[in-house]
Amino acid sequence: MDWSKTKTIFIITFLILDLFLGYQFMQKRNSSQLDVILETTIEEQLEANGITYVEIPKEVTKASYVSGRSKIFTRQETEKLTNQKITTRNQSVLQATFVHPVALADVKDPYSLNEFLQKNILSGKEYAFWAFDEKSQTIIFFQKYGNKMIYKNVSSMLLLHLNDKKEVVSYEQTMLEDLEKYEKKQDIIPAIKAIETLYKKDYLKPGDRVTTVELGYYALVQFTASQVLTPTWHVVVNGKKDYFIHAFEGQIINDEGSVLE
Repeated sequence: MDWSKTKTIFIITFLILDLFLGYQFMQKRNSSQLDVILETTIEEQLEANGITYVEIPKEVTKASYVSGRSKIFTRQETEKLTNQKITTRNQSVLQATFVHPVALADVKDPYSLNEFLQKNILSGKEYAFWAFDEKSQTIIFFQKYGNKMIYKNVSSMLLLHLNDKKEVVSYEQTMLEDLEKYEKKQDIIPAIKAIETLYKKDYLKPGDRVTTVELGYYALVQFTASQVLTPTWHVVVNGKKDYFIHAFEGQIINDEGSVLE
């Protein structure tokens, strides 16, 4: 036996075995690191990217669809409104002009706005402030159902038009009536999952802050006499960008009411 050759073969064999074992170790370590990454919670991922958020609702776990239909404004109702010239379009859009413009103490003050609504608008207490468009000098309100807002629905909005003195000179009103919940309740995604959806779709950037998270309703199909409202998470980023997430399916709803994959 040639001992020198045998020794060389043993050395090469052990070297190959060491390389194989080293490769196996690296594979396991990388796999372990990947598992750790995969196990990282969304809260930890947001924190790592400096993304913060307000206290989010946790008590709501189930909800149901809501059905309703466009309200037809009657002459008997509109005759109760004073200081207003009333017309209707298709009977479901009330258009009014004030004979004498009505002053507002503050275009964003809830008390002042609520007082105006109760005195001058049919079922005024059923609307909530959404935004003030400075360019058009218009205050936008959305209808509520069960203290939850019905978002961006052409059939349940109130638009107050102001003059340069911040006086209300006219308005348009639409409304849904006979609103009722479906009997069957379904599980909704948690609020943190709605935030996670925005994060995974890259709508949340490092350093962003989620300033509002609330549950409301959205009609995916509008411009119809009868509508079905879907429970929807409303998420505001940095106090100015609004997002709507389907609370049953977790998809983002775009401005046209379609869901994004």
